[in-house]
Amino acid sequence: MNISLPDSLKSFIDDQVADNGFGTSSEYIRSLVRKEQQVERLRAMLLEGALSGPGEPVDEAYFERLRQRVRDATAK
Repeated sequence: MNISLPDSLKSFIDDQVADNGFGTSSEYIRSLVRKEQQVERLRAMLLEGALSGPGEPVDEAYFERLRQRVRDATAK
């Protein structure tokens, strides 16, 4: 894949590569794409959670059920 950039953006990327320990401009661009993928996954999870309806209260009983699940799982 080839990307054409104006000189100002190319200079910016070159500076980012030099200042942030990237070996090449491709590594820098890949890191930006990975970050955007993470943002998209987070948005999807937040939307899924928002659409899932009300959850259960997080109180002492909730944490006790979690502890019991761990005890049960480690006892097997």
